[in-house]
Amino acid sequence: MKIGLDAMGGDFAPQAAIAGAISALKELPSEDKIVLIGKEELILSELRTQGADPGSFIIAHAPDVIEMGESPTKAFIQKPHSSIAMGFHLLKHNEIDAFASAGNTGAMLVGSIYSINTIQGVIRPCSSVIVPQEKGGVSILIDVGTNPDPKPDVLYQFGLLGSIYAESIYGIDKPRVALLNIGEEEEKGNLLCQAAFGLMKDSKDFNFIGNMEGRDLMKSKADVIVCDGFTGNVLLKTMEAVYRMLVKRGLADEFINRMNYENYGGTPLLGVNAPVILGHGISKEVAFKNIILLSKHAFEAKLTEKIHEALLKYELE
Repeated sequence: MKIGLDAMGGDFAPQAAIAGAISALKELPSEDKIVLIGKEELILSELRTQGADPGSFIIAHAPDVIEMGESPTKAFIQKPHSSIAMGFHLLKHNEIDAFASAGNTGAMLVGSIYSINTIQGVIRPCSSVIVPQEKGGVSILIDVGTNPDPKPDVLYQFGLLGSIYAESIYGIDKPRVALLNIGEEEEKGNLLCQAAFGLMKDSKDFNFIGNMEGRDLMKSKADVIVCDGFTGNVLLKTMEAVYRMLVKRGLADEFINRMNYENYGGTPLLGVNAPVILGHGISKEVAFKNIILLSKHAFEAKLTEKIHEALLKYELE
């Protein structure tokens, strides 16, 4: 397969992106190729600086970059030769099988919708993050910023998308889906959570176990934890701040180290018609390596096809 990587995306690009690509190449089968998308001269120069053979990669020249602070829609339209726009062009025309970037997340969402479209039946694509559990294993927190103001039916569908992701990528049988709330009782929470609970409690599409409080986030009570993107993003960045503080104070142990986002690389954008992997803007070498490996896993697990099949079954019912 061919894995496209935005070599210009992220705070430490292109150095970190290329270092991660070099590391990932050592773990990929020889028939798999990494396509580095970005400014060709910079990519070639960095490959040589890091002692890598440019001939081991495919380079797709993209002279422009969508910066982190730019308006996603405006920049994607006005910069058709940016590394993100070029990545989606290659993905749309099947010249790569997956596309990953640690660049402007909004532009990645816009590119997905404009170029490869959402899977039929998906209301809103969403992002997630892996949360380590104290008894081992992981849970999936969904959404973490893509949809800050979703409606109840969108949260319901997040439960379905997260369940498919947990089963397909992490091999979890009949994933337990919980709704993040301020209390476990059915009537707790804001109007959004109350309405979403009403939809989810009788679901036949996934294994809903009820509300879950934030203090139980890492207690292995659920495999998929659903929330709106605003809450999820605040929670994600709080977890990152706690992790950095503990490491800085020398208090990290094996479990705490599992909170390091670099171990997971990124997250698939769930609900679009091809594997699109979103990386953290502060990604460094290890994170980029794992972004690439996750891209391969998502493609080979046929995650997109499984979501399509699940939604088709839902429509028929």
